[in-house]
Amino acid sequence: MRALPPAARGYILCGVLAALACVTPALTGAGTPWAAVALLSALYLGCELVKFCPLLGARVPEGIGSFFPVLLAAVFLLPPAAAALVAVPGGLAGTVAERPVRVRRVWHCAQQAMAAWAAGQAFGLLGGPAALGARGAAAGPAGAAVSSGGSGPGVWLADFPYVLLPAAAGAVVFCLVLTALDGGVLVTAERRRAATAWRGPLTRSLAPHCVHGLAGLMMAVMWRSPYGLTAALLVLLPMYISCWVFAQYHRERAAHRATIRALVQAVDIKDRYTRGHSERVGHASAMIARELGMAEDRLEVVRIAGILHDVGKLGVPTRLLRKDGPLTPEERRIIELHPEYGHEMVRGIGFLGEARSAILHHHERIDGSGYPYGLTGDQIPVLARVVAVADAFDAMTSTRSYSRARPVPTALAELERCAGAQFDPAMVLALAEAIGRHGWHPVVTSDEDLRVIGAAAPGADPAAPAAGPGLPGPQGLPGLPVQGRDAVPDRPGDGGRAAFQGAGRPAAAPAAPPGGSGAGTFRPPDERRGPGAGA
Repeated sequence: MRALPPAARGYILCGVLAALACVTPALTGAGTPWAAVALLSALYLGCELVKFCPLLGARVPEGIGSFFPVLLAAVFLLPPAAAALVAVPGGLAGTVAERPVRVRRVWHCAQQAMAAWAAGQAFGLLGGPAALGARGAAAGPAGAAVSSGGSGPGVWLADFPYVLLPAAAGAVVFCLVLTALDGGVLVTAERRRAATAWRGPLTRSLAPHCVHGLAGLMMAVMWRSPYGLTAALLVLLPMYISCWVFAQYHRERAAHRATIRALVQAVDIKDRYTRGHSERVGHASAMIARELGMAEDRLEVVRIAGILHDVGKLGVPTRLLRKDGPLTPEERRIIELHPEYGHEMVRGIGFLGEARSAILHHHERIDGSGYPYGLTGDQIPVLARVVAVADAFDAMTSTRSYSRARPVPTALAELERCAGAQFDPAMVLALAEAIGRHGWHPVVTSDEDLRVIGAAAPGADPAAPAAGPGLPGPQGLPGLPVQGRDAVPDRPGDGGRAAFQGAGRPAAAPAAPPGGSGAGTFRPPDERRGPGAGA
């Protein structure tokens, strides 16, 4: 992860100071029920630390908030400042998968403390303490019961169903604060648009947090019952069951990712001159989709479509993909079938959804001269238009054996020149704005996997560097010739046909001459292949 921008650092610092302000009254006040705070803090901390449930044989997924009911029970049982204090140990001890670890832990702690404090305020304003039973120092005998977890002569039964209203309000406020604070980090650290930073996470998390609120209320009511803390701990069982359900869901997602990764590796091995191209196209497609304001679940579909857009090359004869000389018209027709091959390969994979149409139509053109079906304008699926722009952009900005990478501004200028004829202008504009906002920093992991394959090849030198995109290593991969032929679109103005047409490739493409006519004079090397190479 790159260093946090100054705006993000300032935002996080303000959040930490606000969290300190939330917990200070509990630390300095005389009426804090320390016994209940200690018990709930220890319980929440233990739930965060225990990542494996022996009863269910499942590991708890990270970052799903499965134990928020414990924190929400503290919101319903304790004063707001004390509830915020309960969140501190668990927030600091939570597992963090990405860097910077310490900053993320401190932020999670501050975020949960502020959310618990705000939820407690909302619960109190709607009369929740009176409906559930008095809490804190003013609770009298019942308050003693809260502090000890046992029963007392003043135990007060919850007022159902009225208590559900303040409890639901507290859970909703808890969700809103968490989402708003997370959105602020995305806006300041990743420069996302405010609308997309808040809208998607809120719609996904509101229902789960309401369920957490109901479980927290159940725990609070059972805590106040004659059976005390022992009964309240029974709520942990359905919480662990929910963890098991989430674990199965994450396992299924992991299997999906493994399937996609295997397909990408197969394509990279077969057509090694475009190694890493698929993942970069997926990254650029996701940038476009996020800039367009697509929902998070659809954004993931777009990313998968970009990664798998060339999977149909597995059905193209290898000799055509690696052919150095010119292709015959018949050979060009065979290669142009790769979108249909790809669609047939993935049509039975249900979780791909819209990605299948993007794989089939990513070589269509706005003016109708693309393939395989010659669709025009809005007839082309939205995801296919996104992938088409991302595909052409990476083809221009990647170094190949026959051409060096073009500068990003040059590639964007060429896309703008072709907008309206080949590309959807809205997609081109979204990519330009996304790159202007975030820069172009693709992370490719397939090279690492192929480096392992190459190192394991018979006779390969373990110390030798692996082949980069289009740059063969000292030994190469077993069974793969040093020279090859690329089958991805190289000419942004022709939807990929120029990659299969004309004569051989030059070793390096000269840069556009100074003093030319601007973006419109950009000529990728494959345009010089002879008859039929034009758009």
